[in-house]
Amino acid sequence: MSNLFSQQWGHDWTELALANSGEPIMWLSSEARIVRFNQALAKMLNYEPDTLMSFTLFDMDEQLTKRDWKKYWEQITRQKSFLLESHLQTQENSTIPVELSFALIETDQLDLCFVFVKDISKRIESRTKLEEANLLLEMIVKEREESSKMTIEALKARQLTAHTLEKLERRNQLILDSAGVGIYGLDTQGHTTFANNAAAEMVGWELEELEGKSQHALLHHTKPDGTAYDARECPIYAAFKDGEVHRVDDEVFWRKDGTCFPVEYTSTPIKDADGNLQGAVVIFNDITERKKNEEAIKRVNQELQNALQEVANLKKQLELENKYLQQEIKLTHNFEEIISQSAVFKKVLQQIEQVAPTDANVLILGESGTGKELLARAVHSLSKRNGRPLVKVNCAALPANLIESELFGHEKGAFTGAFNKKIGRFELADGGTIFLDEVGEIPIELQPKLLRVLQEGEFERLGNPRSTKVNVRIIAATNRDLESAIEKGEFREDLYYRLNVFPVQVPPLRDRKEDIPLLAQHFVRKFSQKLDKPISVITKKVINELTSYPWPGNIRELENIIERAVIVSQGKKLDLGNTSLDSGKKRKKNEFCTLRELEREHILKTLRHTNWKVSGKGGAAELLGLKRTTLEARMNKLDIARP
Repeated sequence: MSNLFSQQWGHDWTELALANSGEPIMWLSSEARIVRFNQALAKMLNYEPDTLMSFTLFDMDEQLTKRDWKKYWEQITRQKSFLLESHLQTQENSTIPVELSFALIETDQLDLCFVFVKDISKRIESRTKLEEANLLLEMIVKEREESSKMTIEALKARQLTAHTLEKLERRNQLILDSAGVGIYGLDTQGHTTFANNAAAEMVGWELEELEGKSQHALLHHTKPDGTAYDARECPIYAAFKDGEVHRVDDEVFWRKDGTCFPVEYTSTPIKDADGNLQGAVVIFNDITERKKNEEAIKRVNQELQNALQEVANLKKQLELENKYLQQEIKLTHNFEEIISQSAVFKKVLQQIEQVAPTDANVLILGESGTGKELLARAVHSLSKRNGRPLVKVNCAALPANLIESELFGHEKGAFTGAFNKKIGRFELADGGTIFLDEVGEIPIELQPKLLRVLQEGEFERLGNPRSTKVNVRIIAATNRDLESAIEKGEFREDLYYRLNVFPVQVPPLRDRKEDIPLLAQHFVRKFSQKLDKPISVITKKVINELTSYPWPGNIRELENIIERAVIVSQGKKLDLGNTSLDSGKKRKKNEFCTLRELEREHILKTLRHTNWKVSGKGGAAELLGLKRTTLEARMNKLDIARP
């Protein structure tokens, strides 16, 4: 879909629409160059396709100048559509009168217009006949006016002239009846004085029924929208009041059976020899087919616009997916395999294997740093959705006022600062999996919207009332006690049960001590390669120190300790150096500690509990009862930095 207009637009639906249309169609660039056409156009002009493909509109219309085209293109750009009568040259150097209907196609990459070509030879022929008819009608009016001024004696003296006039009227009526358009005359009161057969057939009245009747009351009493049309506003009547020619192409005439049809008409005033207005002649045509063609053009144009918008949306979504995946690659998780030999963790892995092939929602529970994200990735990798992305959202790291936009997206202008449309993480994860890390931090006012996605698979972007459907599997994780949060009114009970379809409890590192040596070796290899250090030995003393430590920060803390140890180690042996493990051992020897140490440990414990979220609802500052700036100042004073 993204290559819709590449490769010479080689998609089936476009080819069928162009090739099978019975009407001539072409596409023009802003320079009037032909970039696409159908077989009907080539047949109409009798050109070979290769020849036409090299043409511009200037090659087919010798009267067209670049200055004219520039003016036409400005009108097309401004009005979105444009009608033009022209003459196109054929292969045999003859010309065909045509009506060109232009429709602009607006995209960021393309600058084109769609052109519907209509042969109007018959229309021109009818127009010529009508002009002749008008001249004859004027002659009749003049002759009648002159005859009305004659005395009886003078009239008898001119019987031959009267006979000639009668023949002229009969000839004129034949011309009127042979015309392919409707023609009728009006006096200054708006009553019909004559009509041709075509007019009577189009409106469904007999000629006798039309003559002497108010034309406006019969045919023109209502506007296209159904509202009443006052005769004082009627352009037809205006012609014999102001003496001007009035042309209209967007009104309707009414038939005898109560139906209406779209018309284009010209109302031309008729004057006597002294220039006095005597009435008007109306020439009209049923433009139902033309309206259908215009609607068809608009429909094709809209379909193309929709297709282009869909292509743009897909392209943008693919770009976002690619950008997101690139960001994930840069994170370098190094979770190619789960490292464990403990029996308690093997039970967790068995649960992962059981739930992964299903589409059930999974809730991963455990302390911060226990590897909940690693398990979420394992669930996705073993699922049937692994061909689509796993989209991660850290709910604790997002400000409360931005989390809704991040999850569900927003339209341009939805709020202050929303300069562009944004696709949310749920839409990005459509067909795949979304991992809501620290789901317990989602604001209570946003939880109903998340519940709706879980229940109905749909949501609305900010600023867009239309619902968007998604098919997403949800894996959530938290280190909070959600049941306690429900009791405090901080988490919805119905949302909890929707998330907690398949709970997985991840044990802390202190409950799987047999995994510590394996993890330590893994992290030593990782950081030795990264830092280009030749460390290959972990002594038993170091292993004992590591396994005896309670690891309140779990695997994340162990990883940080090993990284610092690799940095300070000088030889091939790992040297823990002066790390926080020393303070842990001293604590065992001495039950008491300084107020500084106690304060530092308490702040660290709180920060680990909030996953190092300092401010906002549920942040460390709120739990400690401090202002954000006060807490940050104390963290700086106590040398506390996020690992």
